[in-house]
Amino acid sequence: MNTIKEIQEEIVDEFSMFDDWMQRYEYMIELGKSLPLIEEQYKTDDYKIKGCQSQVWVHADFQEGKVVFTADSDAIITKGIIALLVRSFSHQKSEDIIAADTKFIDEIGLKEHLSPTRANGLVSMIKQLKMYAIAYQAKANN
Repeated sequence: MNTIKEIQEEIVDEFSMFDDWMQRYEYMIELGKSLPLIEEQYKTDDYKIKGCQSQVWVHADFQEGKVVFTADSDAIITKGIIALLVRSFSHQKSEDIIAADTKFIDEIGLKEHLSPTRANGLVSMIKQLKMYAIAYQAKANN
């Protein structure tokens, strides 16, 4: 399994193949379609990310010492954004998720192409994924 950094470098490479943001948005929509989908039973307020303009649900599971994420959103671009985060953080150890940076988001130029509310939502998504990792790490240490 690749490290978070390696996965993020792959994402940066993929985005560098596109000339303009329309192509990048289309690619993000495609990525959203490959998102490991959250089960319907978790599409509740408990799993909804606060601070997102659109609805985004994230569920985390702990399998063989790694955090595994599933997610969904009712907005296609947002679904692409959460897909990028799930791809880079899922199937990784808690401590690696907690320690990981998200500079790759700046490197692909995503932040500057998001509305302020979407950019806030992105920060909330990252925070939520890290919170799950912190919770699993705390459980593992008890």
